[in-house]
Amino acid sequence: MSGLNAELERRLEALRQAGLERALRRIDSPQGARVQWGGRTLLNFSSNDYLGLAHHPALREGARSALEQYGAGAGSARLVCGSLAVHHDLDGALAEFKGAPAALAFSSGYAMALGTIPALVGQADVVVLDKRVHASIVDAARLSGAKLRVFGHNDLDELEAILRWADGRRGQARGPQGGPGPGVLVVTESVFSMDGDQAPLVELVELKDRYGAWLMVDEAHATGLYGAQRRGLAEALGVGDRIEVQMGTLGKALGAAGGYVAGSRCLIDYLVNRARSFIFSTAPVPAAAGAALAGIGLVRSIEGAGRCQQLWARVAQVRQALRSRGWPVEDPASAIVPLLVGEEGAAVAAAAVLHECGVFIPAIRYPAVARGAARLRLTVSAAHSEEDVRVLSGALAVLSDRVQGGRVLHASVGSA
Repeated sequence: MSGLNAELERRLEALRQAGLERALRRIDSPQGARVQWGGRTLLNFSSNDYLGLAHHPALREGARSALEQYGAGAGSARLVCGSLAVHHDLDGALAEFKGAPAALAFSSGYAMALGTIPALVGQADVVVLDKRVHASIVDAARLSGAKLRVFGHNDLDELEAILRWADGRRGQARGPQGGPGPGVLVVTESVFSMDGDQAPLVELVELKDRYGAWLMVDEAHATGLYGAQRRGLAEALGVGDRIEVQMGTLGKALGAAGGYVAGSRCLIDYLVNRARSFIFSTAPVPAAAGAALAGIGLVRSIEGAGRCQQLWARVAQVRQALRSRGWPVEDPASAIVPLLVGEEGAAVAAAAVLHECGVFIPAIRYPAVARGAARLRLTVSAAHSEEDVRVLSGALAVLSDRVQGGRVLHASVGSA
């Protein structure tokens, strides 16, 4: 093993030199507006717990109840003997929440992507991705073996050119016997995880319909936050029933853990039979399913509506605080505010300045974003108070002073 360790140490040193080495941070408290790290209490502006539900009493009770009724583990994959009643209840609640005929929960969002995309497309097909989709989607597309094409971020003209090419390729494949030909799957996020901007879903739906493609939309950062029923951006834009595959996570605004796919009954039945990450994984622990069930119920409640309104109020306050400190940002589009830095080491240094001020916003670096596009990814929660925003504003003032003094970094802030 000495040769392996020497090689791994060489690779780690290369990461250190590039400013890309990472380490786990031990958090000694529940998720919330404040977390305990390294013996300090830090104001947390880095979590995806957008509605502040991760430590909510209702979710804790949902997890406890499922634990007491079904035990700690499911015992097997769902297609063997692990498909517990709580999992079926969760699937049903997700379908109702998303306004879809059916839904299926997975152990994680990553597992959901890796199971779903290769089940839907293969070597004869084409999968088309927005350049900034999540890494799990990229990995799933590669795993599928389908012909992979990437269009510039939200670039509808480039997407149409690809769809036109794929449609011509499909026509040639049909031959004299006719038939549907190879499938074409377009995949995007509705709210992008690193930039916080939105996909033009209405135009995407029109394009995929025009060329006979299928559309898969990741609502991970939109579920619970947009639309009258808080189903996501697709609902808010009125195109939810025109999207073949809606997917998302249970671990962000819903406060629990896991991933899901929602769509037609036929789609879900097919994934049960063909999604390998579902078929060959032990079912999610009952407590996670119970917590997710409670999270869905809470998001759909009057309290959920109030938390959503409070979140957007805090987002507006945070963006105003940034503008007042000379960081140019636009009006709220999402709860994600990227503070673009550029160089990886400078982003780490900026995060360290905020840490000194008692604010936790870690640096986001390659491969989560492109090289030279490192940033501080600021996220807002309904759990934040006006006082929290004032503390954040003060910390950003310190960072701005250091930026202007040239002692830490040269930065520009990207708007969402």
